[in-house]
Amino acid sequence: MKAPMKAIVVGGGIMGLATAWALAREGCRVELFEQDSLPNALGSSFDEHRLIRHPYGEHSGYARMIDDAFAAWDLMWEELGARFYAPTGTLALSGNGARWAEQSARSLAAIGRPMKELAVSDLPSRFPLLKTGGVEHAFWIETGGVLFAQDIVSALAQRLNVKPGVVLHTGTTVRTVDLDRARIVTEAGTEHDADVVIVAAGAWVVRLLPGLTQRLVPSRQVVAYFDLPAEQRVAWSKGPMIIEQTGDVGLYLVPPVQGRGLKIGDHAFSRAGDPAAERTASEAELQPLIARCRSLLLGFEHWRVERLKVCFYTVTADERFIVEKLGAAGWVMSPCSGHGFKFGALMGLELARTIVSERDPALHTSWAAGLEGDT
Repeated sequence: MKAPMKAIVVGGGIMGLATAWALAREGCRVELFEQDSLPNALGSSFDEHRLIRHPYGEHSGYARMIDDAFAAWDLMWEELGARFYAPTGTLALSGNGARWAEQSARSLAAIGRPMKELAVSDLPSRFPLLKTGGVEHAFWIETGGVLFAQDIVSALAQRLNVKPGVVLHTGTTVRTVDLDRARIVTEAGTEHDADVVIVAAGAWVVRLLPGLTQRLVPSRQVVAYFDLPAEQRVAWSKGPMIIEQTGDVGLYLVPPVQGRGLKIGDHAFSRAGDPAAERTASEAELQPLIARCRSLLLGFEHWRVERLKVCFYTVTADERFIVEKLGAAGWVMSPCSGHGFKFGALMGLELARTIVSERDPALHTSWAAGLEGDT
């Protein structure tokens, strides 16, 4: 009888954990190496929440993947015995020359997921916590919601820790990877061999794979959690996610569902910073975003910044995911650019299927980049 395939996964964020979970489902033996604890509080996956939504601008390839992403999460909820998700619906706003909302509506209509255009004059009655300064177009879709990110990675790590055939190595930094021989060497000098090595090291990936330095750029991002008056918090807890682009500053707003924080961030990538450096942030870094909030959110003058969080994305020039076979027995997995978490379960399942069934790696790479059916 042929021995089960052995896989090594480097990195314990959502991509690494989901891939380890999926490989184990396919009958593989898996060793996962994480430089810190699981979950790693400095990892890109560690935050209260992440959004999942159908609107994707002109990237209809990723819009098409969302239904599969929801199905993959449902499969994971079954195994975890809990559903770390709250539906909110999605409100997309644009103006001042930005066309993202209209592009999203056209792309979704083409794939049978139409958005409803709302009259800007009707927004205050339907969403009474919004102002409409600078808003020229508004679109609504019932789908979309909030994934409870750090709860997911925590529960998944706990599940994998007791899953037969899976070994988690925490506090273990990988020094080198050999993607031809499927071998890694840790900082302590221990060698580990497998049939395949998947590098899913997030913002640290280029330290292991310096040849990707020009393609994968760590990007320091600051988001703000807000404290707001009790009556507003209750109202916002029933509100939608908001994706807004009205020119110079665009933002996303995550409502405080199920007792979580209300978070706002912008869409701009810094494309700078060291994920291992000090992560102190100041409100001064967010002044353009704060100014936009004042003109968009009713009663914002009564809000205060509760805390700032610095996280790191790994950004590509075209914001598409990189999931590629490298060497004879290796893969790099970097589905990020600030929009990867929603696809975590799906990316893990599909990569495991490709590895085990020996599907065409080039086709997998094209799919992960959102190129299938893209406009």
